[in-house]
Amino acid sequence: MISRTRKSVRWACLGALLIAGHALAADTGTLTRAETLREKPFADAKMLAAAAAGTKVAIVTRNGGWYQVKAGGKTGWVRMLSVRRSAAAADASVAGIAGVASGRTGTGKVVTTTGVRGLDAGDLDTATFDAAQVAQAEKYRVSRQDAAAFAKLGKLTLRDAQPLPAPAK
Repeated sequence: MISRTRKSVRWACLGALLIAGHALAADTGTLTRAETLREKPFADAKMLAAAAAGTKVAIVTRNGGWYQVKAGGKTGWVRMLSVRRSAAAADASVAGIAGVASGRTGTGKVVTTTGVRGLDAGDLDTATFDAAQVAQAEKYRVSRQDAAAFAKLGKLTLRDAQPLPAPAK
């Protein structure tokens, strides 16, 4: 008969091996559309390389709506929504490992959805001027005095932002 202490040690060792295996197994995925690998997780960060749709990537880490990936010998950041994670990577999780150790596997699935808002190059390429939308936006304009009062309440520094120049015709 195995003592309780030995059983506990065995379970602890099994758990450590499973977690270590998960940490060593790189998450992988495929780009769902052409992307630019960037130096930092920002849309205006320096471009490192282009990657075509269908490119296989190794996911290094996540920061907000961005994945740091390795693709074609380069490491860079791409938008999270441009990466379809492999089934194995999506299924592997610390919760799943904990479930194995506790004997409670298969009792439920956790689904995570991430939404990232913003404009991409395609949105900007197809953008058109809409006077009605500009008029709608103007309804939200506040006076300088109201802006200063709001800034003071929030202990913010008031800064003057100049309007954008008129587009070249």
